[in-house]
Amino acid sequence: MSALVIGPMLRYVDTSSASVWVETGEPGVVAVVADGRRYESRTFTVHGHHYAMVDLTGLTQDVAGYAVELDGEQVWPLEGRPPSRIRLLPADGPRTMTFGSCRTSVPHDTAHVLTHGEDVLRTYGAHLMTAPDEEWPDLLLLLGDQVYADSPSPEMLEFIRGRRDTEPQDEIADYEEYAELYRRAWTDPEIRWLLSTVPTAMIFDDHDLRDDWNTSHSWREQMAATSWWRRRVISGLGAYWVYQHLGNLSPAERADDALLRTLMEGGGADALDGFAEKADADPSSNRWSYSRDLGHTRLIVVDTRCARQLTPGDRRMLDAGEWEWLVEEVSRPAERLVIGSSIPFMLPEGVHYVQNWNEALCDGAWGRLVQRLSEAFRQAVDLEHWAAFRRSFDDLARLLAGLGKPVVLLSGDVHYSYVAKARGRQIWQVVCSPIRNPLSPLLRWANVLTQFGVAPLVGGLLARVARLPRPPFRWRVTHGPWFQNAVATLTFPDGATWYESKNGEFQEIDTVRLT
Repeated sequence: MSALVIGPMLRYVDTSSASVWVETGEPGVVAVVADGRRYESRTFTVHGHHYAMVDLTGLTQDVAGYAVELDGEQVWPLEGRPPSRIRLLPADGPRTMTFGSCRTSVPHDTAHVLTHGEDVLRTYGAHLMTAPDEEWPDLLLLLGDQVYADSPSPEMLEFIRGRRDTEPQDEIADYEEYAELYRRAWTDPEIRWLLSTVPTAMIFDDHDLRDDWNTSHSWREQMAATSWWRRRVISGLGAYWVYQHLGNLSPAERADDALLRTLMEGGGADALDGFAEKADADPSSNRWSYSRDLGHTRLIVVDTRCARQLTPGDRRMLDAGEWEWLVEEVSRPAERLVIGSSIPFMLPEGVHYVQNWNEALCDGAWGRLVQRLSEAFRQAVDLEHWAAFRRSFDDLARLLAGLGKPVVLLSGDVHYSYVAKARGRQIWQVVCSPIRNPLSPLLRWANVLTQFGVAPLVGGLLARVARLPRPPFRWRVTHGPWFQNAVATLTFPDGATWYESKNGEFQEIDTVRLT
C-alpha cells in the first residue's frame, strides 16, 4: 500500500475551486473525497519521487472535512486530528491573510528552542485546531526561506553524510536532498495539519537556493566556478517548481503549463532539470511571479531573486520583461494592492541610503579598487535589497505613488519585523521575519545600533557624497522593530497584528492600524 510522504497541502483556493497537493511513496491514483464527490489525478514522477495535484472544481460551499485516498485506500485524515477543511475565498475578498518568512526545520526539543526559539508556525497550527472561525485566515503567504539549503539542521547533515562525501559537504547538493529537506520542513504533525486546511501561496528567497543568491554578477561568477553549483541550482529550482510553485497556480494556469503536461506524460527528471537549468540561465524563459484577484484586493507576488538583471552599471531588481509584467499587473482594477516581495522595499531610511551608496561604489564611482572592496562588502553584510538596485526602487516608487490607491507591501528576510509608512501617501511596508530563525541578542543590538542609530546619521551623508538623487518620496518606520519569532496577520481593510509563541501559547505582540 502506498503512503503519503508529504501532504495533503491545500494550495490554490478561490470562490469555487480548491487544489490539494501531495507527495506519495508510490506512483498511482490520488483521490480527494469531499461532500460525497470524488476528485482524482494520477501522479507524475521525477527523480524517483511521485506527486499529484488534485483539483476540486464546481464547489458551491465550504467543505467541512475531506479525505485522501491512494489507489482506493484512505490515508487521510489521521486518527486523533481535527478534519482538514476547505474554506472557499469569500466573494468580496479575504478577511485576513497571515504571512511570514524564514523558518528553519530543526527539532522542537529544549536545546533547539534555546538556540532557535519556538516554531511560531507550529504553535499557530495547534492554536487553529481549537480556534473559532473568525480567527482563521483566508490565506497563508510564505515569503521566502521555506527551507535552508545552505545551513541544514544536524539531522539533515546526518542524512547527507550517510549518502555522500562530496562537495558541498555541509549543504544540499541534489534533488534527493531537497526532497528530504522539504519532507522534514512540512511533516511535523501540527504543521502538516495546518498546511492541509489553510490555503498557501509561496515565493522563494535566497536560502531556498543559497545565501546572497543572485546578489550580483560577481556572485554568479564565483558560484559558477565551483564544481557543484550547477547541480545545486538545477535541483533547487526544479524542487521549488514541484514543492512550491505548482501550487501557486490556478487550475486553469496549470492546464496551460507545458512542463506539467510533459511530466504527466512521463517526461520525468530530464524535462524538469532542463526547465530549471534554462530558468537560471535565461530568467525571461519562465515567470515565478504570479497574481491573484481576491475580490476587493489584488495580490501580486514578485520574484525578486531569479528575475534580477545583474549587468554591472545597470543593475535591476526586475529585468525588462518582469518589470513590464508588474506594471501591467498593478494597473489592473482593484480597491487595494497587496504586493508580496521576499525582501523589503522600504528599509529603515538610513539603511536605504547606505545601500544606494554601496551600489554606486560597486558600479565604480570611486575607482576599481574601491569597486572590488565594495562588492565584497555588499555580499558580506547582505546589501541586496531594493535599495541596492536603486533604479528599480525609484521606478517602483514612482509607479506606486501614481496609482492613487492603498498599497501594502509584505516582506520578510531581515529577521526583524516592522511597519514603515510613505509620507503623505497610502503606501505601507509591513515586514514579518523570522517565523523561526531569530538573531542572537548580540546581532539584535547590532541591528538596532546600525540600522536605527548609526545609519540615519551617516546614510544621507554617504548618498550626498556619492551624488545620488533623492528617492521619489520619503518614509519612516512607524512601528517596531520586533525581533521575536513571529507570524503576522493582515486584516482587511486596515489592520496588521503580529504574534509570537511563548511556552507553546500563541500570543499577540502588537497591532497596527494601516490608515
